[in-house]
Amino acid sequence: MTIHDRDIHARRHGTSQRTSRATFTEAEARGPIIDQEGQEIPPESLRDGFREFRFDFSTANPFGNLSREQRLARLEAIAKLLDVAFILPGTKVRYGIDGIIGLIPVVGDIIATALSLWLVREARALGAPWHITARMLGNVAIQGVVGTVPVAGDAFDVLFRANMRNARLLRRWLERQPH
Repeated sequence: MTIHDRDIHARRHGTSQRTSRATFTEAEARGPIIDQEGQEIPPESLRDGFREFRFDFSTANPFGNLSREQRLARLEAIAKLLDVAFILPGTKVRYGIDGIIGLIPVVGDIIATALSLWLVREARALGAPWHITARMLGNVAIQGVVGTVPVAGDAFDVLFRANMRNARLLRRWLERQPH
């Protein structure tokens, strides 16, 4: 279908001189329905709608429906990423994203502390009692407060490893619990 110049100019001036309007049935307007492989889907299979297609959001959630051991493994993996993921070249000093983020003045320390507090929250969700949670919060507080000191605080963050300490605390407590 082509548009003539007179139609364009007429629309621009607010007067449309449209003389005919195409009428299609729903099936003609839509055309064939094609699946992902490029095959046409027969219309009779679509009469009942898409009842066989359902998306369950509870299974798509990567944080839901995990066992206690899977949640602990995820927590330990995040703690390793935050504290000991990388090695300083030429040395045996390990550091993580927490040490890198902590190099950003003020904001970096706040972000690093928030990530550490998320781990404490996960521990609480796993059922850690108040005394374990309090010790974990103490580790995060020490790292957060000392981490605010410009250069020495960053070195302390790398060496103190509050997230690894907290993961170890939680692992020890969970191992003593009956299953």
